[in-house]
Amino acid sequence: MPDIKQITAKEWAEQRVFVDKIRTYFSMHKRNNTPLACVRTFGCQQNVSDSERIKGMLSEMGFGFTESPDDADFILFNTCAVREHAVDRVFGNVGALKAIKTRYPDTLIAVCGCMVQQKHVAKRLKEHFPFVGLVFGTHVVHQFPELVWQSLQSRSQHTVTPDMDGVIVEDFPVVRDGTFKAFVPIMYGCNNFCTYCIVPHVRGRERSRDPERILREIGDLVQAGYKDITLVGQNVNSYGKGEAHGIDFPELLRRADEIEGDFLLRFMTSHPKDATKRLFDTIAQSRKISHHFHLPVQSGSDRILKEMNRRYTREQYLSLVSYARQVIPDISFTSDIIVGFPGETREDFEETLSLVKEVGFTSLFTFIYSPRVGTPAASMPDPVDKAEKTAWLQELTALQQEISGERLSKLIGTTHRVLIEREAEGYLEARLSENSVVRVEGQPELIGSYAEVEITAARSWIIEGKIHSVEPK
Repeated sequence: MPDIKQITAKEWAEQRVFVDKIRTYFSMHKRNNTPLACVRTFGCQQNVSDSERIKGMLSEMGFGFTESPDDADFILFNTCAVREHAVDRVFGNVGALKAIKTRYPDTLIAVCGCMVQQKHVAKRLKEHFPFVGLVFGTHVVHQFPELVWQSLQSRSQHTVTPDMDGVIVEDFPVVRDGTFKAFVPIMYGCNNFCTYCIVPHVRGRERSRDPERILREIGDLVQAGYKDITLVGQNVNSYGKGEAHGIDFPELLRRADEIEGDFLLRFMTSHPKDATKRLFDTIAQSRKISHHFHLPVQSGSDRILKEMNRRYTREQYLSLVSYARQVIPDISFTSDIIVGFPGETREDFEETLSLVKEVGFTSLFTFIYSPRVGTPAASMPDPVDKAEKTAWLQELTALQQEISGERLSKLIGTTHRVLIEREAEGYLEARLSENSVVRVEGQPELIGSYAEVEITAARSWIIEGKIHSVEPK
């Protein structure tokens, strides 16, 4: 295990000096009564969690928040590097900010996160987007106040993307995006080095937070009224490996489940090679852990899984699913699948189709393989053209829609306790424990409430229901 650095109280105190300087600066350079920040997040739940901590520091600097970049004194994009589409989307959005910078030259624009940790991306930002004032990577978020101050003092783009394994930072101020749903990071980084994946290269090696700190954060959230809490990490199943405290992921879940209060506990994301029978037993014996399990398989072909360096076989994956369904009969599995990995044949793809049929996933996140600079797969021969890969993806999507429709139709007539999460297209949306989304009619003030909902209709991707009763908030 790498030597993980813990940020000290002295280092935090040094950052607070810059917090005060920035507060004073923006009190004199603002367009509104209160300086406003616009924070846009791209990518996974880990990025959402990081952005909430960045917003916590911005709040201490005296900023309020806006969803409109046009109204902001400070604009920050927290980026994702997993697929080329995500990178292109960010560059498109960053390019649109040039007009704002032209109209309001004092606006500070920053780009951070996984995307900019790649040297070729940081170089592109410097050469083609000079109006971006600050570029910083995933390992220096704890220095955010200092970096902002340095950028304000600089007349050119300030870039900080060191190669390191990252740090563990506790006592971050946090401004959460919701009032009843929350993300709690339990670990950072990844040791798996799947051949297609850039994450270990931009997030560093695995490092786990102290379990008592995690449990205290969950307890505080429950006391504050949060009802849906998701533990996040690049590979939550490997939490605690090599740590002196001896608490692994199943034990962390067991202790979290014992926290008093009425809440649902979820987690993302799991790697099949680290999912154990003991983990499924822990979920089966729990009172509050969701019976939804996101278990990315990526491919149904042993040959492709080996090329991907996934370190499990098709048989091992199916054995995990089979055991989970023995001990948790109502468990819901979702997964990720990459279509068209370099060298994948039609025969390999058909093995994926057969695995999807055998498992019967509730839903899938499916992607055409996207080469990432610096990963082994990017230099592998890739003879199948994009048109054929697109046809495979459409075939897989059609199969999953059929499976999802059949699974969801079995819910018709059942009643579930759900948490109403948001308003969408004139309806309210809630999520079952097993992660299916149900739409109901109701007033927006019900958002954040538990309700008893009867499932009345099903489509391939969503179900409809009727509210029978609502619990007081």
